[in-house]
Amino acid sequence: MKQSLFQEKYPVFTLELNKDETSGTSVDAIIEYFKARIDENHDAKFIAVFDHYAHTKSLPEGEIAPEILDAKNLIFCFGVKIPTPGVLAVRPRSIGVVELADKFIITFMEAPMPRANNAMESWAKALKNK
Repeated sequence: MKQSLFQEKYPVFTLELNKDETSGTSVDAIIEYFKARIDENHDAKFIAVFDHYAHTKSLPEGEIAPEILDAKNLIFCFGVKIPTPGVLAVRPRSIGVVELADKFIITFMEAPMPRANNAMESWAKALKNK
C-alpha cells in the first residue's frame, strides 16, 4: 500500500495487485468483495457503484488510457458524526478499482477519520490473498 499526493494536493492510498496475488478475478468481483466488507461494518453504509469506464467511454470527448480495461468506483459513507457542515465536503467515500492486463489497482482518498482509513486499508490489503 502506497500513500501519495495526487496532483500535489489529494492524499491517496494505492494498492497494486498482480492478478496472481488475489482471488479477485474482475473489477466486479472486487467491488462485491468491498461491498460485503461495508455491509459487515456497522459504521459504513453502501450507496452505489459507479461505472466510470462506461461513463467516460460514452462521452464524445471521453478519453481512457489504452491499458485500462475496466474502472469502477464503490461509493459509501462512514458517518458516525456530523460535527460541522464542512464534514459533508469530505463524504461520502469512494474506492476505485481499475483493471489492467496483469493487475488490479485499488485507490482511495485519505479520510479525515482514522477509523475509516484503517478499515479501507485493511480491506484492500486483504485482497492480497494468494
